[in-house]
Amino acid sequence: MRISKLLSSMLALFVLALSFAGCTAQTDPSGAVSSTAASTRGTATSAESETADNTGVETESSEGSSSRVLVVYFSRTGEQYNVGVIDKGNTAIVAEIIAESAGADIWEVLPADDHYPTKYSALTDVAKQEQNDNARPAYAGEAPNLSQYDTIFIGAPVWWGDWPMIMYTFFENNKDGLSGKTLIPFSTHEGSGLSGFDKKLAAACPDSSIKDGIAIRGQDAQKDQDSVRAKVDEWVAGLGL
Repeated sequence: MRISKLLSSMLALFVLALSFAGCTAQTDPSGAVSSTAASTRGTATSAESETADNTGVETESSEGSSSRVLVVYFSRTGEQYNVGVIDKGNTAIVAEIIAESAGADIWEVLPADDHYPTKYSALTDVAKQEQNDNARPAYAGEAPNLSQYDTIFIGAPVWWGDWPMIMYTFFENNKDGLSGKTLIPFSTHEGSGLSGFDKKLAAACPDSSIKDGIAIRGQDAQKDQDSVRAKVDEWVAGLGL
């Protein structure tokens, strides 16, 4: 009788132990521990999402940490010199490659009133007129909080040997936020290279530190992204960020 009672007690304790163990590591259908799956769900990269209303940045950083690097860019689609009609801008492609290489957040400068023509010749006329007028076209939304970044890559296509005028709007509107930062220019072009972007950026942001920029041909951005990625990776590595 005593043995029977002892066996019954031992069996009850064994069942209780199994029940407790079964509650400690529940997994989701993918096989990952549920708490881990929840921590990664909802993160986004520049290649996976678009910020339609331009009120925030697309982030490359994982949850629980924040990037100290930002990529700001202006880009155009439509008919472009030497590449034909494109549905993703040359500078947008390069900006995303830089963001991936540097582990940076990314933000696009979008015109508040997008009056820019999609035909190349008409676009060059508008760009030239803006330059002659020293215009300051408005951009949509607000720039991200620049105080959270140490390094900011800034890029655009070369328009008549200069930054597009909308970028000067960005420089002037965010003068305080850009002050004291490390700024790194990049351009897309079809023969004019960086076109003095670095010197013009230094003049517009005299309290910032300007590092060596990079110039990428638009046709390479569209047709040879592997070589662009290799060039960008080498450049970013050399910056010592």
